[in-house]
This record gives sequence, C-alpha cells and structure tokens, in this order.
Amino acid sequence: MKTAKTITDNKVDPDVLAYTVGDDPVLDLDLAVWDCMGTAAHVTMLSEMDLARPIVTRREAAAVRKELGRIAKSAEKGDFSIRIDDQDVHMAVERLLTEKLGDLGKKIHTGRSRNDQVAVDVRLHMKDQLLRAESETVALAAELRSMGARGGRLPLVGRTHLQPAMPSTVEMWATGHAEMVLDQLVNLEAAYKLADLNPLGSAAGYGVPLPIDRRRTTELLGFARTIHNCFGASMARGECEAALLSAMAQLMAVLSRVAQDLILFSMPEFGYFRLPREYCTGSSIMPQKFNPDVLELVRSKAAQVLGLQTASLSLLHAMPGGYNRDLQDCKWLYMKALSITRQTLRILAKVVAGAEIDADRCRAAFTPGVFATDVALRLVAQGTPWREAYHEVRDHLERLDFEDPDAAVAAKKHEGATAAIDHGLYAKRETEALKSVAKRLGALMAAKKALLS
Repeated sequence: MKTAKTITDNKVDPDVLAYTVGDDPVLDLDLAVWDCMGTAAHVTMLSEMDLARPIVTRREAAAVRKELGRIAKSAEKGDFSIRIDDQDVHMAVERLLTEKLGDLGKKIHTGRSRNDQVAVDVRLHMKDQLLRAESETVALAAELRSMGARGGRLPLVGRTHLQPAMPSTVEMWATGHAEMVLDQLVNLEAAYKLADLNPLGSAAGYGVPLPIDRRRTTELLGFARTIHNCFGASMARGECEAALLSAMAQLMAVLSRVAQDLILFSMPEFGYFRLPREYCTGSSIMPQKFNPDVLELVRSKAAQVLGLQTASLSLLHAMPGGYNRDLQDCKWLYMKALSITRQTLRILAKVVAGAEIDADRCRAAFTPGVFATDVALRLVAQGTPWREAYHEVRDHLERLDFEDPDAAVAAKKHEGATAAIDHGLYAKRETEALKSVAKRLGALMAAKKALLS
C-alpha cells in the first residue's frame, strides 16, 4: 500500500489523506488572505516576546510580513493554490514561506496549532463577510422602502389566512417587509460580535509554555477582545459558525416570505404587481410563459440554509470538549450559507426595484367585507359596545357596498398605520447601519493593510 508524505512528516494512506483533507484545498482559498493576516500578527508577537534568545527577531518578523503580503496579493489575484499534500491553507502558506525564507519559514508555527490558526482565519473571514451581508441587507430594505414610496397610500387588500381581511396600502405592505428585513440586522450583529473574539494563542486548547502575548495579537488583528480561556477558545470553534448559520437561516426565512408574496401578488388572479421580465424565465413549450423562477428559488434556498443550520447544530450537539475533526465540516456549512444568502439579497433587491404596481388591479380587489372591521369600529366610536357593533356589521354586510378604500386607509393615523408610515424612520436606520458597517469594515481593512503592507 503506497503512502503519501505530508508536511508534518506523517505517511498517510492516499485514500485516508483525501478523505480527511476533504474540500479544504478549495474552501481554504477564501481564507488565504486572512491566514496571512493572522500569521503576520502571530510572528510580530513572537518577535516582541521577552526572551534572552529571540525565537524570531524583529527584522525577521518584518521579512516574514513582507513575504506574507506577497502571498496575500497572489491570493487576491487568484494565483494562490493549495496542494493536497499541504492539506490546508495553513500548511500551504508555511510551505511557501519556507521555500522563500528557509528556516525562518519553519519558525512561524511556534506556539500555534492549526486549531487556533483556522479559528482566527474563519473569524476574520466571517467579520468581513457579515459586514458585507449587512450592507446588502440594508440595500434590500431600501428597495422595499422605495417600492412603498412608489405605491404610497394606494389601497391594497390586507389579508389574513390569505383571505381578504382589512384595508391596507402598497406602502404598508412594502415597508412592513422592509422593517422585517432591517430587524434581521440584530441577528447579524449578534453573529458578528461572537466572531469578533480572538482565539489565537489558545493553540490546541491548552495554551503553550511560552510568554506569548495574546492581547497583542488581539490588538494587531482588530478583535474586540481575547477569548480568555484557552479550552473555551478551542470549543468556541463550531459554535461561532452555528451562530452565523442561525442568523443566515432566519434572514433567509424573511426573504422567502417576501418572495412568496411577490409570487402570489403577481399571479393573474391577483395582478397587483408585475415582475420585471428580465428576471423571469420562459417555458420550453409554452410561448406565453414568464415564470417567477428566481423567487421560487429564493424559497428553495431558504430551505437549504435552514438545512445547513440544522446540520451545524446536529454536528455540535453531542461533541465532547476539546478539538474534534468533525469541526472541519462546519467550514463548508457556513461558507455555503453565506454565499447563498448574500446572492439572494442581491437578486431579490433587483426584483423589487424592477417590480411595477398596477393601481387598477389593487383597487378592483376590494370587496365590501374588507371594510367590516373599520365600520364596526366607527360604530364603537359613536357609543355602540364592541360586541354589538360586531354583530350589527356581520348581519348587514350589504350596507358596506359604498365604502371608500381611500377614505378607509386615510382614517388610520396612529403610529405605523396606513396613514402614518414613517419613511424617515427607515431611512435613519439604514443610514446608521451603513455608517456602522463602514466604520468596522474600515478598521478591518486598516488592520490587514498594516500587517501585510
């Protein structure tokens, strides 16, 4: 039986090596720049340790950082590759440093394990991706708000159980979805806060007998704080990914409901909205068809992300403390969910921006029963007890034939009702969120530039 030699000098059966390496040579390409950044911070810290004989001198650390900068640039251009005998991005970077710098490249792993190394890479990658997802979430909310502004107080039948219920407006429908989307920033922020913790220096989960300065790498990498307990830092891997997946799943569930409403309300039987033709697909046999395939796929992809979240929690729930190789599979789960969710946010924003509103169809959908609750409440305002008003209206629905939908929506003036939708409130939230994203993303990019320039 032939064996393959890895960088750790273990001889491993090729089938076992391929099975354990899995998709890392492909997935880790997304982590290459962040691995270089984490290594630059680590080697800088090593050069600053108070030892009689430095493991790495400051001059050597500068040489390593310079070479790491070159590797990072090649990764950004798509010229970086990971061999199967590298196993992962960490060993690929170490191999390249050793080829260029000799024995100095062999020193960079001092005081580290691939456990804390990949945890740092993943968290830096998550921070970057979550901030970009937050921006795209705001962009979709802004398009929904804009659609609401286009529709304004145009009456739209509000529905419960999909049946006609009470007078609403296009503005209320669109900005209601916008608010739901914006509210998902809370979950994205929670996932970001968990990712913004530094596990570097925990090594295999039990620390190292060297005077490493974990706060220094936290400072260099721009993390909010260090994960204090080394064992806890090791166990946090996987939990961090699961938190991100939970945020993605909940966001996708919200996006799926937007898609479902757009599918329903653009059906000929409703006709309230018209979807942009360029975002609909045709039929191979029926020439007249323009199908909302993209919106149907939003529903499907929401189910996929929910499945990825379930997989991550299932993977973790019976795992013993300390590092276990199962955690490797968390990487694919969270990366896939991020890719699906970010793509969905961008596509759905395009569909919403191009959707047209048919005012005539919106008004034509009103039937007398839609006004029943409003009329009953008018009777209450005149002194009739609620239950009597309820029965009076229910028993004489024929009296509602001449109700005016425009007057009905204009009569609701309390906060958040049809005549009192505050676009400024949404605009303010969007602006504040984008400012926060820009500040944090700027800090992350500044830290990367300082370490890899």
